[in-house]
Amino acid sequence: MAYYGGIEAGGTKFVCAISDENFNILEKTSIPTTTPEETLDQVFAFFDQFEIVAMGIGSFGPIGIDPTKDSYGYVLATPKKGWAQYDFLGNMKEHYPTIPFAWTTDVNAAAYGELKKGAAQGKKSCLYLTVGTGIGGGVVIDGKVFSGISHPETGHIHVKRHPDDDYEGTCPFHKDCLEGLAAGPSLEARTGIKGQDLLEDHPVWDIQAYYIGQALMTYALTFAPEMMILGGGVMNQDHLLLKIRQQFVAQMNGYMETPSASEYIVRWALPNESGIIGCLLLAADALAEA
Repeated sequence: MAYYGGIEAGGTKFVCAISDENFNILEKTSIPTTTPEETLDQVFAFFDQFEIVAMGIGSFGPIGIDPTKDSYGYVLATPKKGWAQYDFLGNMKEHYPTIPFAWTTDVNAAAYGELKKGAAQGKKSCLYLTVGTGIGGGVVIDGKVFSGISHPETGHIHVKRHPDDDYEGTCPFHKDCLEGLAAGPSLEARTGIKGQDLLEDHPVWDIQAYYIGQALMTYALTFAPEMMILGGGVMNQDHLLLKIRQQFVAQMNGYMETPSASEYIVRWALPNESGIIGCLLLAADALAEA
C-alpha cells in the first residue's frame, strides 16, 4: 500500500505521520527536536518503514520558500540551536529522491488543514493564528497557501501598546512585537504565574486580548479572509476568546463589514492536528501536480 507522508516540524518536536488516500492517519510518531542530524535520523527511521508516494512538510521558520533562490528549503534565522541555515528540504530530498515534496511553514500547513478539514470547510480563504510559546500565522487565499517574497510572519507585526502595559517584550528580534507582548512567555514574565494557572479575572487577560484583537483587525484589513481561526495552548480558554472578539469589534469600530465576531473568529476544529493533516493534504497536492 502507498501512503502520503507528513511532517509537522516544530522547534520542540517533529510530528510524523502517514495516511491513506482519504487522509486517515494510519501511523504517527513524535520525535524530540534536537540536532538536525539526530532528528532526521529518527524521521528517516519512521518513514523508511513505508512506501511513501509524496510528502508534505510544514516547518518552523522562518524558512526559504522561493525556488529560484539558494535558500530554498532552508530553515533560516531561527534561534533554535543548530538549525539556522540548515538545508532541511534538501536533506529530505536526498534521502527520498523519487517522491514529490510540498514545503511550507507549520502554520501555513495548519491553515490549510483547517480550510480543508476543519473550522473553515467550505470557505476559500482563512487565516490561522497559533498563540502559545510563540505566535505564528498561516494564510490561505483562494484555496492556496499564500506567499510572496516570503511567507507571512504575522507574529512579528508591531502593535499599539495597551495604556496600562509597560512590559518590554520577549521577542529576541523586536522586543515588543505581537509575539513579544502576547505569546505565552509574556504572561508569566508579567505575572510570575504560568498562563494555565492564571485566574480568569486576572487583569493581564485584558492586555492579552487587546493585542490579539488588534492583530486580528490588522489581518482582516490586510488579507480579508473569510474566517480567522485561533489555536495553540494559550487559546484553550473560553473567557479569552470572548475578550478577543470584543476587542476586535471595539477596535475595528465599524470600519470593515465582517461576519459576526462569534462566526468570524473561531477556535481550531482540529486541536493539535491541524498542522499534520495540512501536511498530508499538501502531499497529495504535490503528487497531483507532479
